[in-house]
Amino acid sequence: MGWSQNFFRVLWRALSKEVKEQVGTDRFGNKYYYIPEYKNWRGQTIREKRIVESANKREIDYEVGDIPTEWEAWIRKTRKTPPTMEETMKNEKHKEEIKMKTKDFYEKEKLLREESSKEHLAPPVQTQIKGHASAPYFGKEESSVAPTSTGKTFQPGSWMPQDGKSHNQ
Repeated sequence: MGWSQNFFRVLWRALSKEVKEQVGTDRFGNKYYYIPEYKNWRGQTIREKRIVESANKREIDYEVGDIPTEWEAWIRKTRKTPPTMEETMKNEKHKEEIKMKTKDFYEKEKLLREESSKEHLAPPVQTQIKGHASAPYFGKEESSVAPTSTGKTFQPGSWMPQDGKSHNQ
């Protein structure tokens, strides 16, 4: 931000009676501010605001998760009081414990699956299949070249394309 923007921001706050008080910081270095409801110089009531000033000044450097969940809940007004540092650290410790337990659980499950698949499954049986059971020539060695038919059965012949000749000519 340039010096001119800072100058105009300070001037605006002085004229608008906007008082920004710092409520806290998080472990990433983000600062959180509260601006109470006030009346501006025109008599309009301006609602309260909750603002975060990111440690990464550029928006392009912002990543999801850079604001802890507790502070995000306060910013979005789903919680009334700002979180304490102890509460934030307790929740971070709890998240790490959950991650470790989840990792252990999946490793144990993987080992159990590998053991059970080795012990309980029989080796696959090798079968040899010729033709299809619904085909009329099932069980015969080869199908005939020309189709054959009797009153009850039909034996299709095997078709071979002609050498380079087209049927449309």
